[in-house]
Amino acid sequence: MSFNIAIDGPAGAGKSTIAKRLSKELSFVYVDTGAMYRAMALYFIRGGIDHKDEAAISAACADIDITITYQDGMQCVVLNGENVNEWIRTEEVGIMASNTSIYPKVREKLTLLQQKLAQNADVIMDGRDIGTCVLPHAQVKIYLTATVEARAKRRHEELIRKGIDADYAQIEADIKERDYRDMNREIAPLRLAEDAVLVDSSVMGIEEVVAAIRSIYEKAHSKGNI
Repeated sequence: MSFNIAIDGPAGAGKSTIAKRLSKELSFVYVDTGAMYRAMALYFIRGGIDHKDEAAISAACADIDITITYQDGMQCVVLNGENVNEWIRTEEVGIMASNTSIYPKVREKLTLLQQKLAQNADVIMDGRDIGTCVLPHAQVKIYLTATVEARAKRRHEELIRKGIDADYAQIEADIKERDYRDMNREIAPLRLAEDAVLVDSSVMGIEEVVAAIRSIYEKAHSKGNI
């Protein structure tokens, strides 16, 4: 039986960074759910489907298969048998993914594909609705959060390091708006699962967060919760 770790939480809490680090330490498969949405968006773009055409988008979902594999230690997003890593990080694909992720059929199809991955391998998956909707039976559920101020500070510092001029006040406002949208969206809103462990990373470094979640995993594993 596979072991699943679900990590949910608001934008900027460090979910992906932590999940990737843990996946390497535990030799789990890291499932990049955002990349899967992008792969689906790429399919729509290649098919010339308008993002406003919900009927066409929904119908196309039946023809899509997406999985994640590893080649030479690198994660590969595979769309209908093709490694599409090279094409899914463009701005065009990102916009299409954002515009089409609101449709129930898109989320339904990707949820099924993500659950299939989790059934066949030990996985760490992060997102907004993993523990509540995608992997409700995950053996370990983490709700990773941090204050708005802490998340804004991290994002601001990241942009400054990259040489990008950034307005802290605007970053903080954007995070608050994103939190509101995520927590109040009609389909699969962000919320703390009843059996999730809350981890607040506001004053924790990456290594501290990784160690904390690894400890939670090890306790669950040692109790035979597999």
